[in-house]
Amino acid sequence: MSKFSLITKGLLKENPTFVLVLGMCPTLATTTSAMNGLEMGLATMFVLILSNIVISLIAPVVPDKVHIPVYIVVIATFVTVLQLLMQALVPDVYKTLGLFIPLIVVNCIILGRAEAFANKNGVWDSALDGIGIGIGFTLSLTVIGIVREILGSGAIFGWKFITGDGMLAFVMAPGAFIVLGYLMVLFNKIAKK
Repeated sequence: MSKFSLITKGLLKENPTFVLVLGMCPTLATTTSAMNGLEMGLATMFVLILSNIVISLIAPVVPDKVHIPVYIVVIATFVTVLQLLMQALVPDVYKTLGLFIPLIVVNCIILGRAEAFANKNGVWDSALDGIGIGIGFTLSLTVIGIVREILGSGAIFGWKFITGDGMLAFVMAPGAFIVLGYLMVLFNKIAKK
């Protein structure tokens, strides 16, 4: 597999949100706006890339019986680092995303990539896989956030361009499911062409 295809597969062929249907908790909960989706995607990508690198380094020496707990400890370490960095550098973003930052530890995208790719491949390929899957997840969350924000409040990235209140349902949980469903259908129709 070429280095370029390691990155691009996360955008279309193995998109975590629209194809693999992974990471639905942060996808549905944090995409009330485009900015929230972008921020959550970037936070997840940070942990994904670094944990992929470390797991690819330690995988050969970790016994099979304990590899999942070891991977969880690695992921939890990077989530803790992320939390501390966010609290220090971007406290408003940390307050907005709140509980969903610690929940990155149990995000099935990260553990899934550790198990399916990072423990079987080298450091460079694992980093590229993390970048590709991370970009795919970030773009997915941002697009869902854009649609929900436009329909729910008539704005995009906080810039209001439609007067009125919008449809409140799209900022709430039912809107998340509706937007996700329609975007999955659209994405899969486009990807199969």
